[in-house]
Amino acid sequence: MADAPAHGSDTRCGFVALIGAPNAGKSTLLNALVGSKVTIVSHKVQTTRALIRGIVIEGKSQLIFVDTPGIFSPRRRLDRAMVTTAWSGAHEADLVGVLIDARKGLDEEVEDILGRLGEVKGPKLLILNKIDIAAKEALLALAKAANETANFDATFMVCALTGDGVADLKAWLTQRVPPGPWLYPAEQMSDAPMRQLAAEITREKLFERLHQELPYHSTVETEVWKELRGGDIRIEQTIYVERESQRKIVLGKGGQTIKSIGEAARKEIAEIAETKVHLFLFVKVREGWGEDPERYRAMGLEFPKD
Repeated sequence: MADAPAHGSDTRCGFVALIGAPNAGKSTLLNALVGSKVTIVSHKVQTTRALIRGIVIEGKSQLIFVDTPGIFSPRRRLDRAMVTTAWSGAHEADLVGVLIDARKGLDEEVEDILGRLGEVKGPKLLILNKIDIAAKEALLALAKAANETANFDATFMVCALTGDGVADLKAWLTQRVPPGPWLYPAEQMSDAPMRQLAAEITREKLFERLHQELPYHSTVETEVWKELRGGDIRIEQTIYVERESQRKIVLGKGGQTIKSIGEAARKEIAEIAETKVHLFLFVKVREGWGEDPERYRAMGLEFPKD
């Protein structure tokens, strides 16, 4: 555990926003940078909905990474809220890291993002991810093309999944965040409370076990978090869906689907909490939750008015 530097020492602290198209690997990179799971990961796009902050101590620097929702062409109100949140995270950060999936290259979504980078003040760095499955010549060509489109201060090639190149990226950032006192305690790895992370983990298991659009029409809320005698934790969560037919899909035949979701979520929450967890899941219909401003506030999103 890192000790907090004495007051008045030459510390640095800053916010680093990670932006990119859906499935570029932002959440995987954030977890690799922090060295622990602070945000959920899924092969499905648009998994991250709000700004998730992961906190890293490197020498006398505190790096506060902001994992943003993927930037794409929004269709629904929730989509618009997620994209707005992503860009607000970029505008408010001290540095902005733009992740590009090295396999996909400069597709339309990435070109749209690069085209808007001029509106973002402060240093920007290019991060080519998934380099383990891309040819070297293609990587160099991609880096050249991206730098010709946007004004980057540095370029990094990483594999967030294996951690290759992550240390170099972290070392560079420690020297670029502005001087200033640390904003979080040295032992803190995220600003998200455990009950919020627990809800996100259960939502991750929904993404893994359900297909097509249903996970995008569901949300998970931790209703009860109670520490029991002996250190165990009792957690009660509600999975909200929009229609009765969706509730039946989440439950599954004989309750098998909800059982497998609960078992996977309980195991992972217990590993992070480092104690025995008793998890109880309920599925309820909340019609039109995607149009409810209160639900957006609960997710840390601003409700789009039109």
